[in-house]
Amino acid sequence: MNPLFALSEDHLAFRDVVRKICQDRIAPRAAEIDATAEFPWDVKRVLAENGLLGLHIPESYGGAGADTLTFCLLVEEVAKVCASSSVIPLVQKLGCMPITMGASEEQKARWFPALASGEELISYCISEAGAGSDPASMLTTARRAGDEWVLNGTKVWISMAGPSVAYTVLAKTEPSAGARGVSAFYVRSDDPGFSIGKKEDKLGIRGSPTCQVHFDYCRIPADRLIGEEGRGFTYAMQAFDHTRLVVGAQAVGIAQGAIDVALAYAREREQFGRPIGSFQGLAFMLADMAMETEAARQLVYAAAAKADRGDADLTLHSSYAKCKAGDVAMSVTTDAVQVLGGYGYTKDYPVERMMRDAKITQIYEGTQQIQRVVISRQLLGKL
Repeated sequence: MNPLFALSEDHLAFRDVVRKICQDRIAPRAAEIDATAEFPWDVKRVLAENGLLGLHIPESYGGAGADTLTFCLLVEEVAKVCASSSVIPLVQKLGCMPITMGASEEQKARWFPALASGEELISYCISEAGAGSDPASMLTTARRAGDEWVLNGTKVWISMAGPSVAYTVLAKTEPSAGARGVSAFYVRSDDPGFSIGKKEDKLGIRGSPTCQVHFDYCRIPADRLIGEEGRGFTYAMQAFDHTRLVVGAQAVGIAQGAIDVALAYAREREQFGRPIGSFQGLAFMLADMAMETEAARQLVYAAAAKADRGDADLTLHSSYAKCKAGDVAMSVTTDAVQVLGGYGYTKDYPVERMMRDAKITQIYEGTQQIQRVVISRQLLGKL
């Protein structure tokens, strides 16, 4: 069957296995993870023990070598029960992508096995206080000093900072050259001059730490330059092409989780002597929620297929998927709260958490406004 329109038997079997793991091992922890805002090391172990943190890494380096659709199914299923936990595999892939795009075989052989096994986590450091939607204006620098690189600067909004041992860092090696002066580096948490700064107190995905990362004359070996000097920005943009669609999968999972709760409630809750789902106003709302979520899901799956084929229009379709799914997740989770009424507004039910979690899918890995810039430029070209 065409993966654009139906999942293969292998994909369905994988989804069933992951769904059971999520229901048995992750869902019972979701509310507590949100309430405590602490990183779920137990969930990380579950994902690692089941080989789910190295899905995207080739078998030759200890990973599963799975396709992008399989990875999307993983993130979707985890996000359905706990968005915070779904950030773990999502960021693991994001941090690895510049290495996949640019690193030498020797570098991949050194760095990938520990990441593939889940022994180590990796974060991705690109955003700065004055360089969010405009990453080429970053101020973090890397200067060659003999057999070392010396990094100086601060990165912000770094997902998984703290639990991660490894960090893919974008820094200016030629400050006057704009995007062409950006290079990528592999940094470890025990490198001298590396430190974790302020942890953000966030609206949603509270169990996924988001912190500042500081480089204070951080010295790393010269062989930690990823790929070619001056090619870092290219690797970064290529990485986003492959991971924005995964944010779409996360958004679809959050939306589907909210739909599942809303449907169950609409069947059981009675007013005026009958289930509230029998009233057309709510029934049509649920129909729209499900329809929009399925539309977003198909955009995600189509983009995943394009990523694996190496289609030239991946940038366009990855932005389609991320933008549509993020907007759907926000709309659907808000409507799910409405279906549950007063109960939806309390922490007794998970939909208020899902609504808070959904918002980030409209912000990180490029805001919805940036996605529309990308889409329009892909459609119109240079005017």
